[in-house]
Amino acid sequence: MIAAFYQNKDKHYVAVDCIIMGFRDNELHILIAKRPFEPLLGGWSLMGGFVNEFESINDAAKRVLDEFTGIEDIYMEQVGAFGDVNRDLVRVISIAYYALVDIEKFDTSLAEKYDARWAKITQLPELIFDHSLMVKNTLNLLQRRAAVKPIGFNLLQEQFTLPTLQSLYESIYQEAIDKRNFRKKILAMDILEKLDEKDKSSSRKGAFYYRFIKEKYDQLIQQGLHFSI
Repeated sequence: MIAAFYQNKDKHYVAVDCIIMGFRDNELHILIAKRPFEPLLGGWSLMGGFVNEFESINDAAKRVLDEFTGIEDIYMEQVGAFGDVNRDLVRVISIAYYALVDIEKFDTSLAEKYDARWAKITQLPELIFDHSLMVKNTLNLLQRRAAVKPIGFNLLQEQFTLPTLQSLYESIYQEAIDKRNFRKKILAMDILEKLDEKDKSSSRKGAFYYRFIKEKYDQLIQQGLHFSI
């Protein structure tokens, strides 16, 4: 009975596309690569692949992320489904995920293998199919999430300065943030540990390094308080 019900239904391919985001030189970057096959051979593409038969879409996204970055335990979140009838030569429904990575952990040998490169989110080339829409939707979602959750720290190294942290959020929101108010807000939450070391690469005085303390953030939530930038 079940087999008969499905027998005459249309068949579709299911894929995942990953908007892999990193942060360097005070700007958000996205990992893109030249498409190695038709249609649109040589066009700029996000990282993706088809969902295998005995694989959940989440597991497929994790596999793609591992394949293209070499990084484990990546923060990722589903952006949404993209299934325009004419988005490919055959009917392919793609589930988009964004992932936040520390670029310093990125396996550069994989970039050579897949002809991939990091591109500034503000200077992306034209992307194939609906990949530009995926990026746009991702940025909108990231802005909403970053305002209420400390997910931005996934883009940073373990140690960072407050100027770097502010630059990160300015890149996420695509606008300048008042320095005094930003520092007052972030330090008032008491989720950062100030270290003794300084970064003196940009000035003689230097800036102290900090670390994000997840345990303190968890305590903040247990107390009924909220992260807010």
